[in-house]
Amino acid sequence: KNSRSSKDHRMAAVSDLYMRFHQIHGANVRLDDSQTQATRAESFGNGVCFSKEPLDPGKIFLVEIEEKELGWCGNVRIGLTAHDPRNLETVPEYSLPDLVNLGSSWIFAITRNHNKASTDDQQSNPAPKSHCSMEAFLQIGNYKVPKDKLVGRSRPGRYSHILDQLYKTNILPATARGSRVGVLYIIRANMGDLHIVINGEDMGPCARGIPINQPLYAVVDVFASTKSVRIIQVDYGFPSLQTLCRQVVQKHIMHRLAIDWLELPALLKNYCKYE
Repeated sequence: KNSRSSKDHRMAAVSDLYMRFHQIHGANVRLDDSQTQATRAESFGNGVCFSKEPLDPGKIFLVEIEEKELGWCGNVRIGLTAHDPRNLETVPEYSLPDLVNLGSSWIFAITRNHNKASTDDQQSNPAPKSHCSMEAFLQIGNYKVPKDKLVGRSRPGRYSHILDQLYKTNILPATARGSRVGVLYIIRANMGDLHIVINGEDMGPCARGIPINQPLYAVVDVFASTKSVRIIQVDYGFPSLQTLCRQVVQKHIMHRLAIDWLELPALLKNYCKYE
């Protein structure tokens, strides 16, 4: 019995490492069975989603824009809230301004091009630009975020190996299908700084002075032109067996379409092609 209890505890700990969407969300949101894909079923609002669990400092909540919808103005919005979704009387129709107007929420609209936060100390002491794209981590304050998943990949096709190299040069617009947008906070002077990361690039401290004596949930508003998003799992510490398998497969093939010819489970094939 003790052995089973210990095993269950370990399994629960592994499960908790996976990011998922909260079962409480906007009226137009539909989650898949894994609770990692959120799709707005109709209209352009009521697409507010929350992380299932509060975020730890330095841990990124990362999503990829999977599907777009023409005819709307505006795109995905992302940020943090101190409101436990279970305690909300109703989920606000919009993260901006409705959720922000409730207080203790810091939400930012992602635009096609202009997402960098501008601060006085950044202008007087600009951070040195890295010229090495092979660095394993994105450094934000005293925290390191693994870069392996921060940049999206093109859909598998004849020229996907060329497009993937272009994606790494950060030419993909922030709001495009395939873009990866994440939110995290770091602790600085006993307060929280909110950072948004887009396609592997830190946009800087978008909000400062956030009280950290309260749980902070990630907020993703599947708004307007953004139709569907999917959570991208980021491995901290030891990589998962799934990640190790993916890295081995990708190392030994020249083109992602060749993955279809491998005798592998369909789920692992899709993971290797799209992650």
